[in-house]
Formats: sequence, structure tokens, C-alpha cells
Amino acid sequence: MKYLIVFFVVFFAIWHWRKSRRDALRARQAAEPRPAPKAVGAPQDMLRCAHCGLHLPAADAVRGARGGMYCSQAHLQAAERATPRT
Repeated sequence: MKYLIVFFVVFFAIWHWRKSRRDALRARQAAEPRPAPKAVGAPQDMLRCAHCGLHLPAADAVRGARGGMYCSQAHLQAAERATPRT
């Protein structure tokens, strides 16, 4: 019987401690102002690499001599080697 009483006392102490921590956390979160979301820049046009099909922002694309857009200099060179010049 004494173990049952000890169990309930320990259970109540843990419950009370967790409840007070939870209440303190909620009060702290309510008191702190939430930071404003960061401004995001304007959307960018997305292009498709003519060699591998990867979509990338237009600002990061590499323009080929024949007007194709590529994701890297290596893909530009690979595409120029693969297609004969006319």
C-alpha cells in the first residue's frame, strides 16, 4: 500500500512539473513577437538545359552560340561537339 502512495505522489509531482513547464513555455512564446517573414525576390524565369533537361533560373544559364541554353559550360561544350556545324 505504501508503494501505491509513493507512486501517486511521484506521478503527481511529475505531472505538476510538466504542466508548469508547458504553461511557462506558452507564456514565453506569447510574449515574444514573431519575426516578420523575409521578403522574397521577384520570381525568375526558368529555362531547360538543351543537353540534359535540367530546369534552372535564367540568370544561371549559359547561352550557346546557336541560341541554346545550358546548365553548365561542360554541357555547352558537349552539345557543340555532338552536333555538326552547318
